[in-house]
Amino acid sequence: MEFFTEAIDVLQTLVIALGAGLGVWGIVNLLEGYGNDNPGAKSQGKLA
Repeated sequence: MEFFTEAIDVLQTLVIALGAGLGVWGIVNLLEGYGNDNPGAKSQGKLA
């Protein structure tokens, strides 16, 4: 029975680490999206 409790502890640690990594990745993606607010850097699609 000790094996199962240890396996559950390891799985809990992995799930928490995975959730934290996804959270950080989501925050970075949000911040990158807000960083592209410069209208001068956007292409207007006009050649002339």
